[in-house]
Amino acid sequence: MSERERALGSTLKFAVPPDYVFRRDVCSYGYFLLAPNRWDPATESLGRTFEVGEPGAWLTVRAVIDQPAGSNGSPVRVRCDQRLDRADLASLRSQVRRMLNLEDQGVRAFHRSAPEFRRSGRARLFRSPTLFEDVIKTVTSCNVAWTSTIRMNERLCTVVNPAFPRPSQLARRKPGTLRARCGVGYRDVRIVEIGRLFASGASAVDGLEDSSRPDDEVYEQLLGLPGIGPYAASNVMQLLGRYGHLPVDTETMRHARSVLGMEGEDKRLRERVEEHYRPYGEHRFRAYWFELWADYERRRGPAWTWDPETTGKTFTASSLRD
Repeated sequence: MSERERALGSTLKFAVPPDYVFRRDVCSYGYFLLAPNRWDPATESLGRTFEVGEPGAWLTVRAVIDQPAGSNGSPVRVRCDQRLDRADLASLRSQVRRMLNLEDQGVRAFHRSAPEFRRSGRARLFRSPTLFEDVIKTVTSCNVAWTSTIRMNERLCTVVNPAFPRPSQLARRKPGTLRARCGVGYRDVRIVEIGRLFASGASAVDGLEDSSRPDDEVYEQLLGLPGIGPYAASNVMQLLGRYGHLPVDTETMRHARSVLGMEGEDKRLRERVEEHYRPYGEHRFRAYWFELWADYERRRGPAWTWDPETTGKTFTASSLRD
């Protein structure tokens, strides 16, 4: 974003909780490295393209998000490349608040259940501006290397929409086109089907963001979506702010063996991992994830220093070496 664009564009400021640290809390989950997000370690800022407004009148805006003072609790700033009216600013504000997880009310409870994380301040997890984007990114992260997940999301933004595809856009795509041009493989049909469900407001996706519903009910509903198995459902649960399920995958198995010192076949390891994190109750995902993330950072340095083109592509199990 040029100086002239910054001068002409709108700026938003967000009051944040006293314990909020932008670089730590944005770089807390791998989706900060997926298009259209673009983390800049030199300026400790996050750039991305957003769509604001209403159906039929979408406005594409490029924004850069940072915390200028760089200290706990300092306001977060969002600088846009154009002037936005009140309605569009409200739309952008809502999306950014979801990304930064500013509504998370469970930070203190997590630190009480896991005091080992109180000093580091880890608690909030970065996510996408919409649940739909989180679901699609979860589908693209299943049964595949992290570098392929990165490529799929880059291609979806290049081919379909630079601000990330809307449900209606994916609903209209031919699966074969997504497979050929976006490299999504067998996920092609599932992505189109998910797009159709969200675009139509089908009952299969209705109420997923209703925080008053029981966890088990939401989890079962997620399992009914195309391409969403136990791992994906558990991951979407945490992106909904429900941290009681563990998305167990190859990263979990590596962590169990190399960090927790567990041994045995995968089935037994899964049982032992569940037992290990059960005392954290409704915060078990947070305890698991931040323990895993600390191991990544031990090997690769703080996540906010990761260059998206190098370290950002090589921090997962297939690339890690002691």
